[in-house]
Amino acid sequence: MPCVPYAWQPLGTTLALPSVKSKRLNVLGFLSKDGGAFFRHVEEPVDSGQVVAAFDAFAAQRAAEYAVHGRPCVVNVDNASWHTSRAFLDRTGTWANCGVVVHYLPPYSPELNAIETLWRKIKYEWLPLDCYASYQTMKSAVLDILDGVGSKYQICFV
Repeated sequence: MPCVPYAWQPLGTTLALPSVKSKRLNVLGFLSKDGGAFFRHVEEPVDSGQVVAAFDAFAAQRAAEYAVHGRPCVVNVDNASWHTSRAFLDRTGTWANCGVVVHYLPPYSPELNAIETLWRKIKYEWLPLDCYASYQTMKSAVLDILDGVGSKYQICFV
């Protein structure tokens, strides 16, 4: 259900957008400033279990590189409840053994998290307006963008 707080229109006319409540697409992601990315999407509300599963998959992918190069990957996370849950905290040692180290950002500082820039670019610049015609077109457009992050879709962090 879109939220359109205001719009410009001629006096005396009303602009209307048809809307219906639909499924929700949530994306869990990891983004490096050199363009590397890893994403998982879910169509139900996000909970600690899904965040842990995403971290498990990411750590499994990074483990081989860590075994060869020995360079850990630091993942910045905010203080969302799923990042501070017992299930999440119990796995941080396992992830560290795979070369994935969790670093907590200060509260209320999304500007320090590079992935927040990506979410903003996707939502407000890269998604075409016509993708909102249906849930399926929106999901397809989002997944297309996620597949192109680092190649077709780039952010320059300076």
